[in-house]
Amino acid sequence: MNFTVRVPATTANLGPGFDCLGLALDLWNEAEFCFEGEGICVEIHGEGAEALSKKPDNLILTAFFRLLHQLGAPKPRGVRLRVQNHVPVGSGLGSSASAVVAGLLAARAWSGRDIPAERLLDVAVSLEGHADNASAALFGGLTVSVNTPQGWLVERFEPAPMQMVVVLPQFSLSTRSARLALPALLEHGDAVFNLGRTALVVEALRRGDLELLGRVMDDRLHQPYRLPLIPGAQDALRAAKEAGAAAVALSGAGPSLIAFPYQDPEPVAHSMQTAFQKQGVPARAFYLHSTPLGAQILG
Repeated sequence: MNFTVRVPATTANLGPGFDCLGLALDLWNEAEFCFEGEGICVEIHGEGAEALSKKPDNLILTAFFRLLHQLGAPKPRGVRLRVQNHVPVGSGLGSSASAVVAGLLAARAWSGRDIPAERLLDVAVSLEGHADNASAALFGGLTVSVNTPQGWLVERFEPAPMQMVVVLPQFSLSTRSARLALPALLEHGDAVFNLGRTALVVEALRRGDLELLGRVMDDRLHQPYRLPLIPGAQDALRAAKEAGAAAVALSGAGPSLIAFPYQDPEPVAHSMQTAFQKQGVPARAFYLHSTPLGAQILG
């Protein structure tokens, strides 16, 4: 049995939707599984090829074997894993969620069992720690994830086709470090500020309403504490709006910023890159669109 799992990049939070909102993007990682021979062989190409583990503790394989263990399903004697990464590692574009979801879909396919995506999400959260990126990677489109006493609840919305630009500075900021920067307590007014805006961000993305998105993609729960950690990020956010972006936000925990331009994305990207470069930080630009597609098995 051989097959390839294809998983999209994702952006989370989207301003006020901290740990709740996720959006799938048309940038893809692919993991080709070949079940033959004995032992484990991992080959990685593209983004993170030098840094990512090629041993059994590779995150894709960790998720793969975690689900098989929970199912009590037999493990393959041999696994040949070939990974082609287009999603930058540690970028705020859901690279780890992509790896986890790839492993879970592969385990479901190998086991031959009809496992609902909701259960896959539970396993993904146990590995990721949060559901926003993983839910968008699994279901595609725009997702809202909420943890309830009965388990994770995900509502999927069909986003309007939208172009965006993601600018990734050459700066390392782990999700753990970004979370440690957050305060333990929040002001009541800040919570209220985010609540209404989160609902309107969903509606703006669903309708493709850039004017509305620009009015509501603000945050008081995480961005004020995370942006100062990234050299040039605050200047880049302001520069993007001045260059024609309707809205700008940290992508996930950062360090990348995602901007939604009214028209031509290149001036927006250039202005953001320039702002980072003034702080001595090179930055790459990715020109992307939202996608309704989630993770899938190819052949």
